[in-house]
Amino acid sequence: MSENTGAEQVRWDLSDLYDAPDDKKLKEDKERLLAMAERFSKTYKGNVASLDAAGLRDALRKYEAVHDLAQRVGSYAYLNWSTNTENAGLGKLVQESNELGSEISQLLVFFDLEWLAIDEDKARKLIDSPELAFYRHYLKTSRKYKPHMLTEAEEQLLSAKTVTGSSAWVRFFDESLGAARFQLDGKEYTEQEVLSRMHESDRELRRQAAASLTEGFRGMSRTLTYIFNTLLVDKATNDKLRNYPSWITSRNLSNEIKDETVESLVGSVTDAYPLVQRFYKLKTRMLGLPEMTEYDRYAPILENESRVTWNEARALVVDAYQKFHPEMGEVAGKFFEHNWIDAAIRPGKRGGAYSASTAVSVHPYVFMNYDGRVRDVQTLAHELGHGVHQYVSRDKGVLQSGTPLTTAETASVFGEMLVFQDLMERLTSKDEKLALLIGKIDDTIATVFRQISMNRFEDAIHTERRRAGELTTARFNELWMQTQRDLYGDSVKLTDDYALWWCYIPHFLHTPGYVYAYAFGELLVLALYERYQQSRNGFADAYMEMLRAGGSDSPEAITSKMGVDINGASFWNSGIILIEKLIEQAEQLANES
Repeated sequence: MSENTGAEQVRWDLSDLYDAPDDKKLKEDKERLLAMAERFSKTYKGNVASLDAAGLRDALRKYEAVHDLAQRVGSYAYLNWSTNTENAGLGKLVQESNELGSEISQLLVFFDLEWLAIDEDKARKLIDSPELAFYRHYLKTSRKYKPHMLTEAEEQLLSAKTVTGSSAWVRFFDESLGAARFQLDGKEYTEQEVLSRMHESDRELRRQAAASLTEGFRGMSRTLTYIFNTLLVDKATNDKLRNYPSWITSRNLSNEIKDETVESLVGSVTDAYPLVQRFYKLKTRMLGLPEMTEYDRYAPILENESRVTWNEARALVVDAYQKFHPEMGEVAGKFFEHNWIDAAIRPGKRGGAYSASTAVSVHPYVFMNYDGRVRDVQTLAHELGHGVHQYVSRDKGVLQSGTPLTTAETASVFGEMLVFQDLMERLTSKDEKLALLIGKIDDTIATVFRQISMNRFEDAIHTERRRAGELTTARFNELWMQTQRDLYGDSVKLTDDYALWWCYIPHFLHTPGYVYAYAFGELLVLALYERYQQSRNGFADAYMEMLRAGGSDSPEAITSKMGVDINGASFWNSGIILIEKLIEQAEQLANES
């Protein structure tokens, strides 16, 4: 259905992890990993409270070594499987990895529990000691979980049951959608291939693609409804056991962000829903439609959107990154030079895109489905932003290289912005500039407003599942349509078919509560980019230092060094004002075009 782009053979080389699923080294590392965990347990179990600062530092280094090897083993299994979810052998490898990971977790859980059991005065002295300066943030933030930890036996039991519980159901969800085929124009296509048709200029093709997806989802709705219900109640059970007051508390704690800050973000974005409706009314007029439906939202305003080859996309992204900062361009280039990207669309491959940090002793890998559209170039820029962030923060170690989800989206969205601005400068035609700008606003609305509307849906289904018990497909549909109608108002006609479109979104199951982090990241980047435009002197160096910090400090502290205060509605509103300026720019260009 689509032209060749050169990405059809772009597949990653995972040999920096292992050569093959039957690699002898993989088998040996699994055995070594278990031996390392057992040795660590034998050495430190019952002794953490007696460790001095130097002793705790040495223990943390060994603890990181176990986790690094575990991440290497687990990443290899998952990366392989995600490119072919229909391969039973690769699924078996994932399951073996999950079971081993659970066993390792059970052996190591004592370490966290014994650290949290140390009284506050002694813990504070250890945290403030020079020997533990490197691990200070990890040690400090880990103690926030003290009220929510269970006994060692209970923690071991929860870890063991995850293998046949939430992890198994998430895998079943991914494999079900990976194996699903959708009928379109007399042929069968994967979910990703049909979703791509929603961005075509041919309205009838978009309508048919939407109908094909709806029909496929309808056939799977009973299964997917059951999966959702099972994972919702699984999370409710865990939250109750851990004394989390709400479904989102654990996510906010993990994100190192106050509940009030998240509420402020959600409130500011929902209050600005009229901006979304204003934009879609503009786009309806530009497309010459009597009314906009859900399958028109991402239609290009130019009838024949030019395709971007893989090599062109590579040049666009790497050049934009290089122009911003030489190191950023150099690191991005490594992903292409060393085959750290899997971009080919093929049967069995899961949908979407991600950057996997793997292990700090290796490097990240980028996964995507490249179809040659401008938005695919932006997706490449997005995931490479993650990749650069993960690569340069590796020196912070296993425990502090990763960032909370809120700031994890900063580098990715900033990368998109760099490529977008670079493309805008290269274009000379007003029509092409307008088309690119409309596409950017489409993406921004999807990242900020649509993600918050999905957060509202998540809030509704978690709350109702706990209050009223198992939800029917019809009830999921009602809650989905209610939260989507709040977003679009009368600017988009949502057909009855759209009611089922909650069922394929993986974030709801993979990482409950994730989606607001996209809005957080986008609004943060808008604020950062505004500062970059105002004063470029020294900004790029400071930005790279922010990325290098990884998760070694709180999001509040890290962003404050860039002159941004993430607390309070004024911060979010300043980002929303910048989105309004983009819409005003589009309105002006549309009037001139």
